[in-house]
Amino acid sequence: MNTPSLQIVNPTGHLRVVVTKPLPGTHWLDVLIAAGCRVEIATGDDILSGDEIIALIGDHCHAAIGQLTESWNAELFAALKHAGGRAYSNYAVGYNNIDLPAASACGIPVGNTPGVLTETTAEIAVALTFSAARRIVEADRFMRGGQFKGWLPGLFLGNLLHGKTVGVIGAGRIGEAYARMMVEGHKMNLVYFDLRPNIPLEEFVQAYGAFLTTRGEPAVTCRRAETLACLLEEADVVSLHTLLDAGTRHLINAERLALMKPDAILINTSRGPVVDEVALVAHCRSHPEFRAGLDVFENEPAMAHGLADLDNVVIVPHIASATKWTREGMASLAACNVAATLRGYPVAAVGDVRPFLAGTPPQAAPSILNAHELGLA
Repeated sequence: MNTPSLQIVNPTGHLRVVVTKPLPGTHWLDVLIAAGCRVEIATGDDILSGDEIIALIGDHCHAAIGQLTESWNAELFAALKHAGGRAYSNYAVGYNNIDLPAASACGIPVGNTPGVLTETTAEIAVALTFSAARRIVEADRFMRGGQFKGWLPGLFLGNLLHGKTVGVIGAGRIGEAYARMMVEGHKMNLVYFDLRPNIPLEEFVQAYGAFLTTRGEPAVTCRRAETLACLLEEADVVSLHTLLDAGTRHLINAERLALMKPDAILINTSRGPVVDEVALVAHCRSHPEFRAGLDVFENEPAMAHGLADLDNVVIVPHIASATKWTREGMASLAACNVAATLRGYPVAAVGDVRPFLAGTPPQAAPSILNAHELGLA
């Protein structure tokens, strides 16, 4: 069993915290140092295996900060508990990589990092939308290849989205932020599909539509779709913002792709397995006017065979949260979860995480996923 190479910060700290990847910024380290932690950071770029994480934990460890790319299962939580572990935090808002019942069975609180990814992820969805609609990647490759001989009337014709219909599947924080950007910025009508109505979003679009009419412009509209099929048939752009669970795995499959317009655009910044990637490759091959923009992949980091060969698909390497502010904020939240739990602080009662991002954080854990199960909230 290999032990990863380590960077050790505050070696005299009395609480040992292991971190499976170097994290951006320094505030997160300040938080842990202030809590008396010795921080040991695995320095390699490779994703650690379960055995490597167990080796990193060792026989004496108070807490760990891990990554979405790691499978934190019952074996890992048992190893952390055996080493004296009292806290774990995921460096991500999503947690489908975590066996939460196993963590609760071991009595280990599990933190995550919500509240700092909303606008950042929505922005990358917007970027992918327009990159796909206006064929930006194709045109860039064309220019770099020295193929541009001068302006032509039919060169890289794309889709105009102004005034069209955007469909949002999953109208939570990120889905709502993306919807507002597309409605307010590009005068698109909105149809969304969610298990619950998003009244604030509907009221926003209604108020914005009323404002536009005072300026002599057509009002934008918002409607909650009764079925997923209705949204897919109507929307010119479909953006996925749903959680990954048994009900959403392959939510977009061959049958549902067939419901979409031949020149529609599909955007996925949620989780890769929400889309049947093999079906998407086949659909894009048979529908050259159809376009997709993907930040996540079904079997990440691998892609389905043929996906990289498609000109009508824009692909980026899971960078939706990749802004300096967001990634440093995620590190701060993960550290605050660990430091607060080790100090015996309660779980924060409010959802605003900004006070945790700089200076001296509140004496609370910003987000513990199994707080109710462990009697912490």
